[in-house]
Amino acid sequence: MKEYELFINGKFIPNGNREMIEVLNPATEEVISKVPKATVDDVDAAVDAAYEAQKSWAKVPPIERAGYLMELAQLVKDNAELFAKTNTEENGKMLCQSTDEAGWLSEYIIYFAQMARHMKGEIIPSDRPNENILLYKMPIGVVAGIMPWNFPLFLIGRKVAPALIAGDTVVLKPSSDTPNGCYEFAKLVEQSSLPPGVINVVSGSGSVVGDALSGNPKVAMVSMTGSTDAGKKIMARAAENITKVSLELGGKAPVIVMDDAKLDETVEHVFNSRMINCGQVCNAAERVYVQEGIADAFIEKITRKISEAKYGNPLTDAGADMGPMINRAQVEHVDELVQSAIAEGAKVVCGGKPAQIDGKGFYYEPTLVVNCKHEMRIMREEIFGPVLPISTFKTLDEAIEKANDCVFGLTSSIYTQNTDVMLRALNEIHFGETYVNREHFEAFQGFHAGVRQSGIGGDDGERGLDEFLETHVCYVDYDMNVQG
Repeated sequence: MKEYELFINGKFIPNGNREMIEVLNPATEEVISKVPKATVDDVDAAVDAAYEAQKSWAKVPPIERAGYLMELAQLVKDNAELFAKTNTEENGKMLCQSTDEAGWLSEYIIYFAQMARHMKGEIIPSDRPNENILLYKMPIGVVAGIMPWNFPLFLIGRKVAPALIAGDTVVLKPSSDTPNGCYEFAKLVEQSSLPPGVINVVSGSGSVVGDALSGNPKVAMVSMTGSTDAGKKIMARAAENITKVSLELGGKAPVIVMDDAKLDETVEHVFNSRMINCGQVCNAAERVYVQEGIADAFIEKITRKISEAKYGNPLTDAGADMGPMINRAQVEHVDELVQSAIAEGAKVVCGGKPAQIDGKGFYYEPTLVVNCKHEMRIMREEIFGPVLPISTFKTLDEAIEKANDCVFGLTSSIYTQNTDVMLRALNEIHFGETYVNREHFEAFQGFHAGVRQSGIGGDDGERGLDEFLETHVCYVDYDMNVQG
């Protein structure tokens, strides 16, 4: 069994008598590692190291910072198999998906390394003669990167790559459910030529580590991906120092299926958008609204698809479509929502209960729930599991109104062959992202951001990089009469 250590200022800190956290394999419930439970003093030490390192890191030319990022990306590529296995073992994701995620980590780092020569300021016209107004884009400082458990590898990239190319330094807090991949990444940071303190890793509970990071006055920004409830706590703590927050939180993505949709393709996209990573994805299809004219045909096809889906141990069952959920609490949450739907009059067509393999594991059967009403909890609260609820609608007006009637606002989608319908939906669906006739999954060069209680700020692309920069406006008066 592996035992990891805090990574602060370029060194791993011996655990000694430190309290440890046990990490479970969700497929088998086996303890696979122990990680340190950081104290407030540990967090402060990591922030201090990042704060001091940032003073010199900000002066490194961006193209040289890019060289360090390219070195990290190559180290990740060289260890892709280790990262994939580690991810599947602690997260429960299918090995093929973990392999993809390890690849995304290296490619994401490369993507932002290539931004080195693309960070630009502005020259703004002045109202005065002999004056230039110069707007510089400057590093923001120390970034606290608080990560979720559902994409523990890729989110390393989202927190580290834009921060480093911008000239910031980072303190990472991995989820206590999935910290192993982050510590394996820290080993590569130690091997690299990256200056000490530029990347630090501390693990522990949100109530201690997350709170200490969010409330530390030397932290310039908290970049957090996770639940809306956790985001509210971080935002409140950060407010004490007016610390900037960038929060990607929960979602309840609506899917609108019009009666002219290409049925077979739509079913495939909706299935993939719901069942990837056992439904534990913030932009996953969370609720489906099908136009009445094709509702029966759609339900028949999606029922067949979900009924044939199999769960299994992702390290031993290559034929499985999905692995376990992350922990027992998540299984209980999903089942509670399914049972509430049944009590409110919905019908479970397939699945609908927790499962185990040889008496172990946090599995839930792939589940389809029909006859759902928009007012039901299962249509309004985030499920975050392999359960697809379906409702019907008559008109586009009705579908858009129901889609927007939600506290969340991250992703959404519509399936139609009618350009007028598509464009109207793109203008009236009030979500950060809308996908048309394709699965829910964002691109590096896009901007992954939500509205309402799905977050503040965002990730990816040039706009995502801007989150890690601040502006410095300089008013320069000059003498036109100076003789050269």
